[in-house]
Amino acid sequence: MTAAVAVRYQRSAWNEKESILNEFTQVTGFHRKYAIRVLNQQASTLSAAGSSIRRGRIYDQAVQQALIVVWEAADRICAKRLKQIIPVLVGSMERYGHLQLDPEVRQRLLKMSAATMDRLLKAIREVSNTGRRRSTIRSVLRNSC
Repeated sequence: MTAAVAVRYQRSAWNEKESILNEFTQVTGFHRKYAIRVLNQQASTLSAAGSSIRRGRIYDQAVQQALIVVWEAADRICAKRLKQIIPVLVGSMERYGHLQLDPEVRQRLLKMSAATMDRLLKAIREVSNTGRRRSTIRSVLRNSC
């Protein structure tokens, strides 16, 4: 009974809450303030139980693997810069046959935020434990000094 009244109590307007509370205190014999606490706690318990439902992953393994390939091709640059260059890079990699993506994977990769890219690349960065792969080739001008 408390659960049904709590749901009705939470969804109602202020003037309706007063009448619901009056009915609830008459039926249960609770003090008015205690009845408010019980109804609010019951409603929060019900909403917390409903919030345990998790939604499915948006970026699956295929999107993560495509991100890793593009990240490696971009010389492991940071995600904020990678986000800006990814449309051009994916287009040119597909054009020259280095990358072939499903349209859905391509769309998700292009829609991905920089923070999500950082989250998905975190494990790879920890394993590799190196930054960008810069070569040590120096220009003739730099060596002449």
